[in-house]
Amino acid sequence: MPNRQVTVSIDPESCTGCGLCIKTCPKQTLALVDGKAVVRGDESMNCGHCAAACPTGAVTVGATDDKALELKTVAVSDEWIAPGRPDASMVVGLMRSRRSCRNFRQKGVDRQTLEDLVRIGITAPSGTNCQPWAFALLPDRETVTCLAEKIAAFYRRLNRMAARAWIREPMAWLGRAELKNYFRQHLATVEDALDQWEAAGKDPLFHGAPAAMVIAADNDASCPCEDSLLAAGNILLAAHCMGLGTCLIGFAVEAIRRDARISRWLGFSETQTVHAAIALGWPDETYHRFAQRMPPRIHRVRP
Repeated sequence: MPNRQVTVSIDPESCTGCGLCIKTCPKQTLALVDGKAVVRGDESMNCGHCAAACPTGAVTVGATDDKALELKTVAVSDEWIAPGRPDASMVVGLMRSRRSCRNFRQKGVDRQTLEDLVRIGITAPSGTNCQPWAFALLPDRETVTCLAEKIAAFYRRLNRMAARAWIREPMAWLGRAELKNYFRQHLATVEDALDQWEAAGKDPLFHGAPAAMVIAADNDASCPCEDSLLAAGNILLAAHCMGLGTCLIGFAVEAIRRDARISRWLGFSETQTVHAAIALGWPDETYHRFAQRMPPRIHRVRP
């Protein structure tokens, strides 16, 4: 469960009574008494909005850590950037330029860079500020290969089961059509990928990436899947800015979710579920223009 204990403290000497901390508090934890902000609520989201809004630095949130967002490989200004100040065209250009990378150089990725990407990831929003993330870092090719082999073993077992009509058909009759759908949509592709992995030494799963990251979240969070994917989105964009290539690996997520042994090997507990896996490395591919997208489906809602 997220920490809802009130850890806010206010320095009355520094407080000017402007009320900005109270205005931004989503839990009404603070109140204005005799011209000063004071703690009045018995629950807090520990989101830090109050401290960030205070112009004099009078508010402190004990549950937060100033060093949690410190980066070692990127120089970052402490200045808050107000809405409307960034160059929107550059931000959009970054988003359009990021591509899924499936060709990597064999140059390793420094562990400090991976840890900085985690710190960038946790700047993402999370439902009711649960901040439920847990990250497993695979910092070298040997570790990535070990994970890939565990995932390959899962799909070998799954393929053997799906190939047996006497298993998949009765399950479909009982309303459990997942195995039948897998047989129809994915078995042949996965079988071919396993052959490439075992016979040809190719890596169709992580594409030969020299590093990887797996993101899980606490099951009792408000929206753990969304929180994980928002953090992953931050990581993908930041990695592009650092010169790294990335690729989300959905087949890895499915295997880890269904095989608790892999999840435990990654260090996750039974109360956490994996929602994203990212291959990381220095790209061995170059693009010259934006890739296009299919037209979006937009519903215009009226009262």
